[in-house]
Amino acid sequence: MRQDVKKIRNLLKKYAKLKRDFTAFNQVSSPSFDGVSSHSSRNGAESRLINHVDLSYQLKEVEDALNAIDDPQYQFILHDYVIEKHFTRNEVCNQLSVSVSKFNYMKNEALHAFAKFYSDITV
Repeated sequence: MRQDVKKIRNLLKKYAKLKRDFTAFNQVSSPSFDGVSSHSSRNGAESRLINHVDLSYQLKEVEDALNAIDDPQYQFILHDYVIEKHFTRNEVCNQLSVSVSKFNYMKNEALHAFAKFYSDITV
């Protein structure tokens, strides 16, 4: 596997994990401020809020790049196969009516299409 394709796949796998973490974070109750001053320059609630904003920004960047891809087959491959893992490779090949080698080509093209729109990756 070429390094650039591997790098993009790893980023999308990280995105899937971030999305799960972000969902879990949103299910936690809101931080409460007890009015007690802290000797440090940052309290726990502030750190969690900054982490929340950072996660949401990272997710939005990836989602914007995914949504910018025009080809619905590429979007399907990236979202349902690479990120969400809803289907096996053979199932995707059947759904797209393509051979495994054609699917691998399409997957690599989809990953490169994503990289064109995602600003934080160099390929």
